[in-house]
Amino acid sequence: MADVKLLDTNTINKIAAGEVVERPASCVKELVENSIDAGAHRIEIEIQNGGKALIRVTDDGSGMSREDAVLAIKRHATSKLANVNDLQHIATLGFRGEALPTIAAVSKFTLQTRRAQDELGTLIKVDGGKVIDTHEFGCKVGTSIIVADLFFNTPARLKFLKATPTEANKIHDFIIKLALSRPDIAFRFINGNRTALATPGNGKLIDTLSAIYGTDLTDSLLTLSSDADDLKLRGYVTKPNVLKSYRGWQTFIINGRVVESRTIAKAVDEAYKSLVPKTGFPLAVVTLDVPQISIDVNVHPQKIEIKFEDEGKIFKAVYHAVRDAVSGTNADDTHDLTVVAATPETAHFEQLTLNDELQEVTPPKKTSERQKNLRDDFDIEEALSNVNARRNVEPEKISKPVTEQVDESAQIEKSPPIEKPASTKKNSPPAEKSELELEPIGQVAKCYIVAQGGNDLYVVDQHAAHERILFDRLSGYAERIPAQGLLIHRVLKFDARESELIEKNLNVFAELGFTMEPSGNDEFRLTEVPMDAADADAENLLRGIIVEIFNGVNESDDIAKKIRRAVLATTACKAAIKAGQELNLRQMQILLKDLSKTPHPHTCPHGRPTIIKFSGNDLSKMFKRT
Repeated sequence: MADVKLLDTNTINKIAAGEVVERPASCVKELVENSIDAGAHRIEIEIQNGGKALIRVTDDGSGMSREDAVLAIKRHATSKLANVNDLQHIATLGFRGEALPTIAAVSKFTLQTRRAQDELGTLIKVDGGKVIDTHEFGCKVGTSIIVADLFFNTPARLKFLKATPTEANKIHDFIIKLALSRPDIAFRFINGNRTALATPGNGKLIDTLSAIYGTDLTDSLLTLSSDADDLKLRGYVTKPNVLKSYRGWQTFIINGRVVESRTIAKAVDEAYKSLVPKTGFPLAVVTLDVPQISIDVNVHPQKIEIKFEDEGKIFKAVYHAVRDAVSGTNADDTHDLTVVAATPETAHFEQLTLNDELQEVTPPKKTSERQKNLRDDFDIEEALSNVNARRNVEPEKISKPVTEQVDESAQIEKSPPIEKPASTKKNSPPAEKSELELEPIGQVAKCYIVAQGGNDLYVVDQHAAHERILFDRLSGYAERIPAQGLLIHRVLKFDARESELIEKNLNVFAELGFTMEPSGNDEFRLTEVPMDAADADAENLLRGIIVEIFNGVNESDDIAKKIRRAVLATTACKAAIKAGQELNLRQMQILLKDLSKTPHPHTCPHGRPTIIKFSGNDLSKMFKRT
């Protein structure tokens, strides 16, 4: 008997579903893009349970005849291609023939469709790839597709889906980007019987942006416009003072298709270079029209990535358009740019944020002299030494505003360490005798510490190592993480889903140092931040944590534990020594000593290695001595 066997159609369809339909958002993408190709002016998307229980996409497009509807659920059937040469001139979105049959293969699938010239429409039901019903049906002009119980017959794929809010957010994000690519279409997104998004569909991108992000955003928008040869560029970016800590609100559209492009992203970053922090991203909606033959949309199974014939040409066009928008502004805009470029928060964004610790535990000198030390002549050695002192300060005392701690901090260095409350000591990470007894030799690239331990050579990532030290120290607090009050409270605005998360977990955020209170529609007043978080970076830190929570929650996760870990890991990362920070030998000794005392010294909280070891035998092999 032959070992090689031909797979049956059902198995083939399920394998193909893995290429096209990775998750509910992939399914929504295929269905909505088909609606757009059908000439729809209004598209409504409804989901239940993050799309796992139900996805319904209804449009007012051209609809299909009975014959076409039957063919549409067969593999490799399409109205978009006639032969292989047409692959080089794909101008539609949903050309893939296997989209509908592969979705139907892993769900309970219903198709309702009708053309304007037909009196009755067609209804087709498919259960796990098997057609169970086809008959005439009274319905409106257009197409409605219902996908129920997605992946019900592929439990392995269902198991790896994220929690319901995460899957719903991915769908929401995709619809936002698609709505920005087609402002002439009215989109309505219903998530769990609640309208989460509605756009006017009047063809004006500015109105679509307002409907999605709010009218406040429009005041900070700058217009992109460029026409060069056969390339046309349009869109909007925000002023440098309007940022988020992630790239999620940047949308790139090529010939009407939403894509991911490192070339365009890099061009936007370069255009804002020196105007924004390295971890800050402006909103950008960049729409490019180029000859179809100059791009390849088939480099990714789901067509989310794109390949350009001339990457350099695209980079230059985007860079100059964005740079012109940011720099060639009116008087008010120029004022905003000047403020952003000159503020200490931006200028020192990458500086070691442990200088806050120095501020809190070092006796003050004259005010001006103290400020100079913090910003220009910061002594990292002293700050690292004070970490141990900080461990023994009672949380109740640390939770006061910085300005109230000046007198107390003067006593910390003079008096013996204060014992922690019993509950705190009990829950601290268990002390372990570490085998790491390293002696620093030097620093490479202002990023890595080279050290010796016995006959072995070690390379230590200074940022990852310090991140681990801070994370373990923060994790040791049994009660509330020490916080500092903000002298000037900040009113932060979030989108609806972010607000819902915050409102449900206000107590959790407060225990972790972020004290907030509702102050309006989707607005919260931030009054306290973790002691280790730099005041200037508090907002970006909080927003970044929320994004991390949304992106990484699994169905089985305890959301409170997820928030706690995200806050601790992100706070430690932001407060840790950065790459590019020059250290002297004494500073390296302190860092390595503190690292040796942590329970898990070999990885940072995000799982990256902190230490790479080269034994004497490894070195001998490298130099071909053995």
